[in-house]
Amino acid sequence: MKKIFANGVDEVAFLNDLKKRSGETNKKVTEVVNAIIEDVKENGDEAVKNYTLKFDGNLPKYYEVPREVINDALTEADEEFVTALLNAQANIVDFHNRQLEQSFIAPKENGVILGQRIRGLERVGLYVPGGTAAYPSSVLMNAIPAKIAGVKEIIMVTPPLKDGTPNKDILVAAALCGVDRIFLSGGAQAIAALAYGTEEIPKCDKIVGPGNIYVATAKKLLYGVVDIDMIAGPSEILVLADENADPKFAAADLMSQAEHDVLASSIMVTTSEELADRTMAEIDRQKEYLSRKEIIEKSLEDYGAVIIADSRARAVELANEIAPEHLEVLMENPMELIGCLDNAGSVFLGHYASEPLGDYYAGPNHVLPTSGTARFFSPLGVASFTKRSSYIYYTEEALREAKDDIVLIAEREGLTAHANAIKVRFE
Repeated sequence: MKKIFANGVDEVAFLNDLKKRSGETNKKVTEVVNAIIEDVKENGDEAVKNYTLKFDGNLPKYYEVPREVINDALTEADEEFVTALLNAQANIVDFHNRQLEQSFIAPKENGVILGQRIRGLERVGLYVPGGTAAYPSSVLMNAIPAKIAGVKEIIMVTPPLKDGTPNKDILVAAALCGVDRIFLSGGAQAIAALAYGTEEIPKCDKIVGPGNIYVATAKKLLYGVVDIDMIAGPSEILVLADENADPKFAAADLMSQAEHDVLASSIMVTTSEELADRTMAEIDRQKEYLSRKEIIEKSLEDYGAVIIADSRARAVELANEIAPEHLEVLMENPMELIGCLDNAGSVFLGHYASEPLGDYYAGPNHVLPTSGTARFFSPLGVASFTKRSSYIYYTEEALREAKDDIVLIAEREGLTAHANAIKVRFE
């Protein structure tokens, strides 16, 4: 990892280089994905299955996973694994239940009635990676808030394993969360099918869930045809630490994100040069017994850094500038900083709130804004799966009182038909 002193020049140069990793999508990828989208739009399930055959080598055992297969996966699953998922599910449900918004009605004394109606989306598509990159935790994090929001139907798509069957861990999570239907298809073709609908895969109102660059590009290109969760970039973590932090903890947490991807970014901002040196030594020691050592080394070499700030205030300033997906605070009295840390997807406070706690178990959602977009994007939540409509009722007398103002504004804008729609009611 790079060791950088925050002098107003070196850390700025590093952060500017970091932003380049989230540049425009490769043009060749975009061309390929556009062709797939058009093919699926035109040819539906036939195109989806052809791409499955092309990219996966063979067609799955079944296109839609039978309900009995889903139920059997849950029945036959390892009891300890199911219990762990149920415990995580309880925490996620409890947290997201607190996010529910209420519709409201606001009557006024003059007879005017205003209000807002909130309800869940009709149908949501959930993309879940398969194979070795199968994440049942993502099923929980996406499906649970959708169900709480009142989404009527969740359609999951996931690539088949090499033997043509679904990943059973994913089926277990889907069964626990009440996913309605599951199709064995992956890649951009599955995203296109969810966006446009085919004879077998229903058209969805929103698509959520992680995926590779082809999946991410398809979601980006189809935004507007369908809503999406967010445009996700590589994973990232920022650890704020002072001299009280344990270098073993800091090193382990930095590597927990570096193992995701060679493009992942792991940064520590600390007020202690001694801690910086000890943390880097700990990384060298701990990575030797980790299974994804090569990925970790590449990620830390290209996008990792330890930045030494001259004060706690400067460290916080850098954290807000970076706006990380995950922000850990390994500092004395971390709760004091909650009101200062404005730009982060999720904040982990104290020495025992390690980032994987949020990935799997604590309750807040792990689908978070990346690439600095925490400045204006929020984590996935119940509101992500709802839509709002306002409503207005006016009496004749109430409109009479407001008509002159409305007509004046409309005519000032040159929209005489708008003004006329009000005036004709009082001629």
